[in-house]
Amino acid sequence: MDTPLRLEVIIASVRPERFAPVVADWFVRTARTRPEFDTGVIDLLDTPLPLDLTGTAATAGFRERLAAADAFAVVTSEYNHGYPASVKTAFDSAKHEWRAKPIGFVSYGGLSGGLRAVEQLRQVVAEIHMVSVRESVSFHRARKQFDAEGNTGDGAAIDAADRMLTQLAWWGRTLHDARAADPYPG
Repeated sequence: MDTPLRLEVIIASVRPERFAPVVADWFVRTARTRPEFDTGVIDLLDTPLPLDLTGTAATAGFRERLAAADAFAVVTSEYNHGYPASVKTAFDSAKHEWRAKPIGFVSYGGLSGGLRAVEQLRQVVAEIHMVSVRESVSFHRARKQFDAEGNTGDGAAIDAADRMLTQLAWWGRTLHDARAADPYPG
């Protein structure tokens, strides 16, 4: 591919006083250093998707962005050993737009670092025909992992982000070319 892959970073948490923007901003800055990506952000707080999954102008715009994307990364918190309802609504608000595209996860939370939410989300994305990359980024006790400027010194997370973005680029190119040569049958 001569043009960069479109990577959409989805911010899952919509709670008041959420920590999501700190983690997401760090990850987006990291992704934007990679020339293989043109990185956008879909903040579910600013994306009013109806809970009953009816079609609205917001849903149509959301689906258009998904359709134009080559890869996704979800920045998710973990609430009560699971993922936020907002991200499930996002997955359920579209269908074909997700298919045959890679997805990675950046999670944060208490001692688990959001890993339980990610493991549950891997099951969801498999059902909608996405490819979940193996590598993920997690921040245990996230508020202690970032400084006042939103930077982290967590070497494991920095390394995992690099590996995850490399995997997203590989899968993104491979699946983009495959969809162009032979539309996905799902």
